[in-house]
Amino acid sequence: MARKGKIMSEGKPAIDQDLIRELARLLDETGLTEIEIESAGLRVRVGRGAAVAAVAAHVAPPAPAAPTDLAKHLGAVTSPMVGTAYVGPEPGAPPFVEIGSKVVAGDTLLIIEAMKTMNQIPAPRSGTVTEILIEDGQPVEFGEPLLIVE
Repeated sequence: MARKGKIMSEGKPAIDQDLIRELARLLDETGLTEIEIESAGLRVRVGRGAAVAAVAAHVAPPAPAAPTDLAKHLGAVTSPMVGTAYVGPEPGAPPFVEIGSKVVAGDTLLIIEAMKTMNQIPAPRSGTVTEILIEDGQPVEFGEPLLIVE
């Protein structure tokens, strides 16, 4: 026998559909994912997002792009020392080189300060600066790629 808002099933207590709708509305209002109530021997649990969570658990995250070792790039200019790299001769001055700059072997590319000494880093070959891999004033390690000259 069915009454408005209630469903009777063979010998089991009636389930109040209005109650379920009210609980679902509470889920939306509160941001909860599950509500459970028990009254007079009848337990009602209303939840949402379970199917989405199950699907999300089976989706593998995208594989990270394989990191390229720029230090092994044929045109890489690596740091010969530990220090602080500067792209210009002094603060506020234009940089020695920019992306697209043509350089000749021996041209100064940047300066690395180590133990209060400014060390000019020369271009090991002639070519074009295609990438600058450091920021002005950035600490650098020995062997760290600084820029690419192709």
